[in-house]
Amino acid sequence: MLAPCSGWELGCLRLCLRQVRLWAGAGRWASWACQARPYGSGGGERWPGSEAEVPPPGPARRTLKEWTLQVSPFGRLRARLPCHLAVRPLDPLIYPDGDRVLVAVCGVEGSARGLDGLQVKYDEALEEMAIVSDTIDPQASVEVNAPLKFGLDIKSSGSGCVKVQSIECDNCKIETEHGTSILQSVKGQRLHVQTKGGKVICLGTVYGNIDIHASDKSAVTIDKLQGSSVTVSTEDGLLKAKYLYTESSFLSSAAGDITLGSVHGNITLQSKMGNITVDSSSGCLKASAHQGAIDVYVSQLGKVELKSHKGSIIVKVPSSLEAYLQLSGKEVDVTSEVHVQEMAEAHKDDLVTVTGLMNQASKREKWIKADAPKGTVSFRRQSWFQSLKLQD
Repeated sequence: MLAPCSGWELGCLRLCLRQVRLWAGAGRWASWACQARPYGSGGGERWPGSEAEVPPPGPARRTLKEWTLQVSPFGRLRARLPCHLAVRPLDPLIYPDGDRVLVAVCGVEGSARGLDGLQVKYDEALEEMAIVSDTIDPQASVEVNAPLKFGLDIKSSGSGCVKVQSIECDNCKIETEHGTSILQSVKGQRLHVQTKGGKVICLGTVYGNIDIHASDKSAVTIDKLQGSSVTVSTEDGLLKAKYLYTESSFLSSAAGDITLGSVHGNITLQSKMGNITVDSSSGCLKASAHQGAIDVYVSQLGKVELKSHKGSIIVKVPSSLEAYLQLSGKEVDVTSEVHVQEMAEAHKDDLVTVTGLMNQASKREKWIKADAPKGTVSFRRQSWFQSLKLQD
């Protein structure tokens, strides 16, 4: 028998409360949690602190219907639902062969309509597990325990939210309308997440070639992304990441701010109306903003190119950095704490350009170029320890 539904929505409630400044009210679905009970592989866990944030008492939620299907351990899940969906791996101690999919529907007794129209079936030829319904009560939730290595193709309509936890897959595709998407410790060759009006949250480390697109005012918040290629875009929402370890990353926002912690690799950042902040860059960095400001700490240098068409730029570096400097703006301020050799200053068409060398750097290999034709370029010294503010 399948154990009843867990309290994963309570975990999301805690997260929403912690991040209320970024995306307040991200999900009334958090208050629809089932009672926290063990399910499959540790499904009844709560994140630290959630005990104090349990929603007010309401009608008891329970498992309304459940299925156990035998499947290929390397198949795929296809889900089309208007309600909440949680996917996590089977417990390897209970299912060492990884050849089952467990499905449970949770809701308030007597109120979860549309269960008869919920299709739960497995196609052996396609090796595809399908969970499909357009009539199930949007306040219900579906929980799936799948083999550890299982492909995902999930579409959630309305305010339905999706949480995927500790799954490995070649392809992971998640699309939501207004619901929150949560990826926690997911590994995949290709990960694609798209939302029209919800939030995207990456917890723990998410591995793979990642493509995240958030429309409208949707925010994207990330603990750590690691992979060869990463693309993340928002329209009018905040894009915030603590760690990026990638060979190549492209992050963009039309009107939202881009706020990054420690980034490694070749990083390209673009924001039309928002500000760009990078707490620590190690590698090649290219950042451009149309009206916003740029604030960057360069810890280890490859090539750095910064441009703000109408805003100002702040560049902070450790005193030991080797770099060729080319700083241009309406004003250029190089603090006396930074020792620049061969410094030269030129004036042309209301612009000031300062060039120089830090620690005998090569002009061809390591350089910082900052251009703010309508603003000020400030160049300052900062220690590595001072750059750790995002990691509190």
